[in-house]
Amino acid sequence: MSSYPHVLFDLDGTLIDSAPAIVASFRDAFASAGRTPTVAIDSSIIGPPLLETLELLSGSQDPRLIATLAEHFKASYDTTGLLKTAAYDGIGDMLAQLHRAGRSLSIATNKRIHPTRLILDHLGWTDYFDAVYALDLFQPRLANKAAMIGRLLADRSIPVSAAVYIGDRAEDGESADANKLPFIATTWGYGSLEQDELSPHWRAAATPADLLKLLLD
Repeated sequence: MSSYPHVLFDLDGTLIDSAPAIVASFRDAFASAGRTPTVAIDSSIIGPPLLETLELLSGSQDPRLIATLAEHFKASYDTTGLLKTAAYDGIGDMLAQLHRAGRSLSIATNKRIHPTRLILDHLGWTDYFDAVYALDLFQPRLANKAAMIGRLLADRSIPVSAAVYIGDRAEDGESADANKLPFIATTWGYGSLEQDELSPHWRAAATPADLLKLLLD
């Protein structure tokens, strides 16, 4: 893995434990809209883009309802909610060591770009990352994570032989595969993949220290 100078990261469930903040803001959104979710609001719903998650929780694709819920969510999460976000133990040190080792670090996340930037600033990580990509960074919005990773690689002229993607969900591995990137699954977050869910060509890291060893040794 040490031959890969560019390290691309997912965010939620990989670098940060955003579950308490996101769950609280989804609950705030439904309460503010006077609606009852049709699916339990817990950490299992974290990962997909906001609008997709709201459709799941509301059991509706009505654009007016989804837009209303989205505005309530943003009002909660983008102000006080995101401040509840915590880094997983050891992540800050891992990022610092990768940065000192000369690795170019990037984010490719389903989270919206505005709170992503606020969270990186809140955690003191902004200067570690050379690029921060989200689906809504562009108009029209990018279709999915695979397209986002492809756009990041193209925009920054990163050859696929020089990069690796790190995430915690099957979608992350499949998005890496779509771009012919190697993938390392982190197994400490809420989206963690079980051993039997890992494709044979994926690797896994149980701790940030293990991940650092894969990337630097």
